Amino acid sequence: MFAGRSVHVTAVRRKNNEISFLEVPKTEKGWVRNLKKIPLLRGLVAIIEASAKGSVHLNFSAEVYAEEEGEVKQEEPSFFGKISLYLGVAVVGVLSFVVGKLFFTLMPPAIEYLAFNNLFEGRIYHNLLEGLIKIIFLVGYIYVISLTPLIKRLFQYHGAEHKVISAYEAGLELTVRNVQKFNTLHYRCGSSFIILTVIIGVIIYSFVPYDTFMERIIQRLILLPVVIGVSYEALRITNALRDIPVLRYLGYPGLWLQKLTTKQPEDAQVEVSIASFNRMREIDMRNA
Repeated sequence: MFAGRSVHVTAVRRKNNEISFLEVPKTEKGWVRNLKKIPLLRGLVAIIEASAKGSVHLNFSAEVYAEEEGEVKQEEPSFFGKISLYLGVAVVGVLSFVVGKLFFTLMPPAIEYLAFNNLFEGRIYHNLLEGLIKIIFLVGYIYVISLTPLIKRLFQYHGAEHKVISAYEAGLELTVRNVQKFNTLHYRCGSSFIILTVIIGVIIYSFVPYDTFMERIIQRLILLPVVIGVSYEALRITNALRDIPVLRYLGYPGLWLQKLTTKQPEDAQVEVSIASFNRMREIDMRNA
């Protein structure tokens, strides 16, 4: 999936080599655009929007896959039926993100408390251990799901997207040969945002005192929007500094995580990503 100025485009290759597209125009309320201009708040808006839209595009890919596998094709829904379907999928996507984020936010402090609370004093040390447990959870979860063929293929397309963007930013013609020259890693990836929430969380939590385990859990819930907002701003900063020799290392933790969330794509997958990117640019230029 590629997001342009006016549209989000996803491309899927069918068994007959035909490439199908899902084109979702960008439509934003004025108040949403205003929120995206406010530091910290724009991070919350961006992550909710990405979860919702990402779910819609993944659902499209799943539908095409099911159709190609010979499952019964359902009757084409009406316009309002499509709107209801997309809205439902978007809500599920947002809820899935919220539930997952709550799990990775609340389980590590609970485990840290049960295992290490009576061993030593010091809030900062306990917060560091909590952060380490979060990273172990995160890396372990991504590694395990990456072993499944479906997720491995998803991660290959993720890598193909990064390669296409890198080739475009380098000013090269978007051919499979040119695109495959580039790395699967990219500074502006959401994977970088995930690892930043862990690092930023440890820093923020260390400045807020707590006396009991329940206070610690409530504190994590209350500060979760703050952690997300600050992490988003940190992601923007690391991307802006990526060409400065010393400061570019600030973005390395996210790049390291991308070694799990991206895989080397096949040429056919790169072709699909190029087609999606070109369709997005074509629509953007038409609507300019």
